[in-house]
Amino acid sequence: MAASNSSIDPRSGYCRSNSTFYSKRKPVPLPADPDLDVATFITTRRHTGKVALIDASTGRHVTFPQLHSAVSSVASFLSTRLRVRKGHVILLLSPNSIHFPVVSLAVMSLGAVLTTTNPLNTPLEISKQVSDSNPVLAFTTSFLIEKIPDHLPVVLLDQESSIRTSSSRIVATIEEMVNTEPDPRRVKERVTQNDTATLLYSSGTTGTSKGVVATHRNLIAMVQVILNRFRLEEGGVEPETFICTVPMFHVYGLAAFATGLLGSGSTIVIMSKFEMGDLLEAINRYRATYLPVVPPILVAMVNHSKRLPLGTLRRVLSGGAPLSKEVIEGFLEKYPNVEILQGYGLTESTGIGASTDSAHESKKYGTAGMLSANTEARIVDTETGRFLGVNETGELWIRGPYVMKGYFKNEEATKGTLDEEGWLKTGDLCYIDEDGFLFVVDRLKELIKYKGYQVAPAELEALLLTHPKIADAAVIPFPDKDVGQFPMAYIVRKSGRELPENEVMEFVGKQVAPYKKIRRVAFVSAIPKNASGKILRKDLIKLATSTSKI
Repeated sequence: MAASNSSIDPRSGYCRSNSTFYSKRKPVPLPADPDLDVATFITTRRHTGKVALIDASTGRHVTFPQLHSAVSSVASFLSTRLRVRKGHVILLLSPNSIHFPVVSLAVMSLGAVLTTTNPLNTPLEISKQVSDSNPVLAFTTSFLIEKIPDHLPVVLLDQESSIRTSSSRIVATIEEMVNTEPDPRRVKERVTQNDTATLLYSSGTTGTSKGVVATHRNLIAMVQVILNRFRLEEGGVEPETFICTVPMFHVYGLAAFATGLLGSGSTIVIMSKFEMGDLLEAINRYRATYLPVVPPILVAMVNHSKRLPLGTLRRVLSGGAPLSKEVIEGFLEKYPNVEILQGYGLTESTGIGASTDSAHESKKYGTAGMLSANTEARIVDTETGRFLGVNETGELWIRGPYVMKGYFKNEEATKGTLDEEGWLKTGDLCYIDEDGFLFVVDRLKELIKYKGYQVAPAELEALLLTHPKIADAAVIPFPDKDVGQFPMAYIVRKSGRELPENEVMEFVGKQVAPYKKIRRVAFVSAIPKNASGKILRKDLIKLATSTSKI
């Protein structure tokens, strides 16, 4: 139910007549043309930028004309040589690189569907995603090729074409594709804004990995939100220079750095891995103005023994968890010329659902920011389903043009997360204050955030229960100032079996990506559960944190 402007409180954005919060940000326009893919939307925008991408490790520059030419060549090669068609799924398994945006935009321009995964994932974890998404082709590096199931043909992202001879699965290299002239006879298939663009995997609100279906419309809407946030609208101000440390396989890295910001003419300096020394060198060498980080990196900058040389840097962007007052004040005291901006989002929302867009807004300590442009929100009582008002805590529901289409091949999970009116149930306990700022109080969804990575307790619990000496197990987030949270396991041993702590950690560590490792173990006689058998994680979290202080 729409609300008239006169019924919306201008301070909080809350409308009493329909119990809905409306964004206080200026609405951003969305293109009306139904036949528009996100790659075309980005590459046809007007701007004054010259250099699109820089490889921080080699210094290699890619200009905007070179980027557009590479996207066209790769798309043509995929279509004419490898017979990739609209709707085909393409897997991209790679660290951050200058090839990542090229592949992403080329795949989506064809109407094919891009699915990405974490290079740290194990072959078993990647195999599960491949089985679910059924890609026809994979882009990867020679270092990661062994993680991909044998049946998948591969395009190598390494520059050395000589590696091609080492595997019969390799059908091309990225350099070969980029250097091939596009076929002028190629007929493009019709791609609409409602077609699927990406299939990113998220633990969602239930703790099991699911494919999140995002359309071209979703991505275009998020691109507009991002460009508006940084005031980089078409034909606007001088382009900025961003350092990309966040992973491009993640929704924020993909939406912002592999696609969105390129539409503004901004330069993206890409780091394949994070090292503080390399980061500082890149900031100063390329005169960076924006730096996106996860909270542990920002904390490390605050706690560093010396003031780090941040050169021309003007803004740090933090996402993953709200920053504490102590961290914000500590950073501003050490680096008074650098503003801190924060953001809140989910894979299911294609990125940013709320953010602080200025230093003044970030001084509202503990907030995730104000609702993004074109966004509506509701706060819902988890017991009664009643819609709540200002400063009342409940589950956050959001609605906007960037909200996912649904979960891939999972109608039940989709119905549990998206209602018929398009409201996305975030699984986060939140409130919105009298000034329209969102505060995340707790997580209903049982995810652990380790250095910005999502870890699903259910996945680790299922793995632990395969151990012959374990009768029952529960995994909880254990708070840590350096990494945010790490997985801790409560274990019930089988009767009469000896099981030391290190054996539990080694058992899990051999089978999962490093960020999912169990880093603390406690043994109990029983796992606390409610009448329906659900693990009472809050009780275990209280026990863990109280025990650690003794």
